[in-house]
Amino acid sequence: MDWVPDLRQLRAFVAVVEEESFTMAARRLFVTQSAVSHSLRALEEQLDCKLLDRAGKRVAVTVEGELLLKRSKLVLQELERASRDLDGLRRWGQTRIRIGAPHTLCHFVVPSVLREFRDCFPRCEPVIEAADTTILLDRLSNAELDLVVGLKPRGRSADGYRPMFKDKLSFVVSPFHPWAPGGEGNRDDLEDQQFIIYAKASETYRLIEEWMGDRAHRVKKPLVLGDMQAIKEMAKLGIGIGIVAPWAAAREIDEGSLIAVEIGDNGISREWGVFHSPKKDPSLVEEAFIGLCEMAFAAMPPGIAEPIC
Repeated sequence: MDWVPDLRQLRAFVAVVEEESFTMAARRLFVTQSAVSHSLRALEEQLDCKLLDRAGKRVAVTVEGELLLKRSKLVLQELERASRDLDGLRRWGQTRIRIGAPHTLCHFVVPSVLREFRDCFPRCEPVIEAADTTILLDRLSNAELDLVVGLKPRGRSADGYRPMFKDKLSFVVSPFHPWAPGGEGNRDDLEDQQFIIYAKASETYRLIEEWMGDRAHRVKKPLVLGDMQAIKEMAKLGIGIGIVAPWAAAREIDEGSLIAVEIGDNGISREWGVFHSPKKDPSLVEEAFIGLCEMAFAAMPPGIAEPIC
């Protein structure tokens, strides 16, 4: 059978099935009800099969209709995606891009990426939402965000994920802390140390909690703060040992107001990347943002972040 589909017929068919009403389908498509009915009759005649069972106001899909419905949705989605990408190419990004990132990245990495992005797409409106990665991934799944830059949660599928870099959390102390160079403190003595860590309900908190769980008999309850800057300031005052992202404390370590110390094991490793919807490929604008993230992460000083090739 040589059948060339009429897109108006396919749109009418999908609308009737989803709305379960010819009247509502007509309103959705901004056409008359008779136009929808005519499109469906013509489609059934061309295919020589019944797609819908009509019983009064009730509309039900036949077996043949279910098969066509699945294929029709794919066709219409691909055409809509092609139209969106062509429009973005023609207008150079006159769209909105919605980005999610943890607060720490928003403070230390995202601003430089946004600066480059605005230079490339001056007419695009970036919208940034700061929250824990797991919360942002839920919003991505609900199509409320286009991209999420964040930590890869343990056990998450690789679908829709681009790995970027790995890092290890740094243990930082005041220059006057017993563990600082020249101090007399024993770094194997954890019982009396006050650790200062990032807020609960974050992927970083879960990793630190797991690390402490392996040393449950040796580590006291940590001081939990909701801001990385506050953790650094507390550590500077000698209140405890801050556990922070190495790139978030790079300036303070370079200037000597904080000292990075080792605690005799492999530390706490994390993996960072960019997430997009696994249901579709990123648009041209989204691919550009992902590429700028890769460049920003690759530019981090050696020893702070390890690129994932």
